[in-house]
This record gives sequence, C-alpha cells and structure tokens, in this order.
Amino acid sequence: MSNSAIVGIEWLQSRINEGNIVIADVRFNPKEAQYGRQAYDAGHLPGAVFIDFKAELTDPAGEHGGRSPLPSAEKLAKRFGELGIDTSTTVVVYEDVNGPAASRLWWVLQYIGVEDVRVLDGGFQAWTEAGLPVSVEKPVPIARELIPAVHEDWVVDVNTVKSVVDGNKDAKLIDSRDINQYLGLEAPFDPVAGHIPGAVNFFWKDGLESNGTWKSSQELEEHFGKLSKDEELIVYCGSGISATPNVLALKEAGFNNVRLYPGSWSDWISYKDNPIATGNE
Repeated sequence: MSNSAIVGIEWLQSRINEGNIVIADVRFNPKEAQYGRQAYDAGHLPGAVFIDFKAELTDPAGEHGGRSPLPSAEKLAKRFGELGIDTSTTVVVYEDVNGPAASRLWWVLQYIGVEDVRVLDGGFQAWTEAGLPVSVEKPVPIARELIPAVHEDWVVDVNTVKSVVDGNKDAKLIDSRDINQYLGLEAPFDPVAGHIPGAVNFFWKDGLESNGTWKSSQELEEHFGKLSKDEELIVYCGSGISATPNVLALKEAGFNNVRLYPGSWSDWISYKDNPIATGNE
C-alpha cells in the first residue's frame, strides 16, 4: 500500500474492481448548485457514488461558525454509511481537477474515523484524458453502519485561535487564501478583509504543479520549509474548505501536528472584538 494519500489513475485502475473500495465523486461548482449532480449524471468513474458537496459536507451558516460549518459526525456517518462506507472501507475521492472539494471530503472522512482515504490526483480530467471509461450507471450501495470515531483534536475553535493570537498558546496559524485576500486588498466572499494576526500565508494552490497535479512529497516539504515539524500548525482559509488541501499537502510533506479551524476567517470576523491584521503584519 502506498503511504501517500494522493494516488494516480494507475493506482486506482489496478484496484477499481476490488471489494471494499468506494469511489466518491464530489464534483462541485460554487456558482452552480446543480453542477455536481449534472456532471455525475452525464458520466462518472465506473461504480462511483455521488456526494453533494454543499448539502452533505457543509451545514447552513449561522451567526457564528463560518460560511460552511462542519455537519455533525452523526449526520456525516449516516450519509457515508448509506453509501457503503464504514471505518474499514478504502475510499477514493475525486472532483474535476485537484481542488478543495475532494480535499474537504478526504479530511471529513478521516476526521470521523475512516482511515484509508485517497485523493485521485488530477481528478475526473486525468481519468478521461487517459482515455479511461466513464459510466452513467448509478451503483446501488449496500449500506453499512459507520460508527464515528471522531478525531476531536484535529479541529480548533475561535477560542483556541484567540489564545494563539493573544500569545497564550504556542502554535502557528496558516492562512490558505490567495495573497490579495491575506493582505486585505480584497474580500470577495466576506464583509471584512484581512487576516488573523500572526498568521503566515501559504496559498493552497501553491501545493500544485503548473499542470495542476500535486507536487511530490519532497517538493511539498521544500514548499513548507520555513515551518517546523515540531510546532502545532492551525490551518484556516475563508470558510474551512480551501484550508483542507493545505492540510493534505502538509501531511504529505511529513507534518503531523496539523489542525483545522473549520470556521476560519468567516467565523473569526463574526466576533466584533476579534483583532484583524492587514498587509504583511
């Protein structure tokens, strides 16, 4: 078994007909609610099940908790169980190309106790460009009982982040958004621009090669070279979604003390007294 969570199409091809593997299609477009379902219906990897990103991997936003709150472990486990997934299942996730939706699904599955989850490098595009078959048949999964074994220590809330900002907790904050959002030059999705004080910027897309495939673990280790593997890393973005490809990249680079702030910037600014930084401060 490869230790990497990122697998190529050859890896999947060789295992696609084995038992106890579930392929999950999580194609998604934030601007078109029906995009994922329509893309899946038009053709997907043979045997793949569909996961509705917005409906199943996020909860409706409230006053706090950010724009894309994590659903409860029970709700997630029930849905994944219906798709034939339990904690012993190998799951391979994909979207159109390498993006935040597949990483969010990878992270969520592991977070609730599914240990062997892989991301298909290059996604649907890599599969079809290699001339591999797609199917319009919808599998009928045999439901399993997924009893969640939640990694509570993988997430932090606003209070933990506040204690880092206040200097009462030792951890490094990593902002996964693009540089303009980090600097506070623009806020396309939120009412307030800027970043959490003390955070360093690693735009999640910088973990990808120019052709869109994932960088190797060695390249990712160099990319994150100024971070220490001994320190606790807390990763955030705008709403806890595009932070997950950075979590994936950090794990691939050998960083193990990595936590997610699911509420992220959109939760941080929902508390009026929280400080905000702009520029390189």
